[in-house]
Amino acid sequence: MRFKNYVIEPHADLANAKLKGANLQGANLEGADLSGADLRRANLVGANLADANLVGANLKGAQLWGAEMLGADLHRANLDGANLEGSSLRKANLDGANLEGTNLEGTNLEGANLTDANLAGFDLWGDNLIGAKLF
Repeated sequence: MRFKNYVIEPHADLANAKLKGANLQGANLEGADLSGADLRRANLVGANLADANLVGANLKGAQLWGAEMLGADLHRANLDGANLEGSSLRKANLDGANLEGTNLEGTNLEGANLTDANLAGFDLWGDNLIGAKLF
């Protein structure tokens, strides 16, 4: 699914949207409501998801390389197998999120809330965890 020539405004209401496999590379989704959205295998490379609501969103296998997710709410989101390499999750809420098999190499997790997150098979080498809440 491609969104060529479509404009998605910041703070858009995309709650429960079916965006499986969508190409949203570089999209400005700042403050968007993507709660409960199906974003499996979506391309969100370089997207701006700052302050976005992704509560309960399914991001399994999504490509989020270099995405800006400052203050995003990913409570109970499924990020199984997602690629967040080099992305910024500063001050993001990942409470209860599934991060199993997620690539977070070089990710900025400064001040992020990882309480009750599933970190199985997870390598934090090279990640910035200053002020992050792990327990």
